[in-house]
Amino acid sequence: MASSEVHAALREQDEEFRHLSEKHRSFEARLKELQGKLFLTEEEKIEEVNLKKLKLNLKDRMEAIVRRHLEVRT
Repeated sequence: MASSEVHAALREQDEEFRHLSEKHRSFEARLKELQGKLFLTEEEKIEEVNLKKLKLNLKDRMEAIVRRHLEVRT
């Protein structure tokens, strides 16, 4: 099963994964908004750094769920 298929299945079957995925997407959308600006205020710069860290943390947690799911299936 390809990674994208596993992610899609987990979004349907696993509440925690779905929640993390939704938060990850919302952080990504906000980052795109910030990156679309010519200039960022100091608060926006801090927000951008924090969002990147939070997004990375979410991705790590999501990948842990994927690994756990794949281990159970093998």
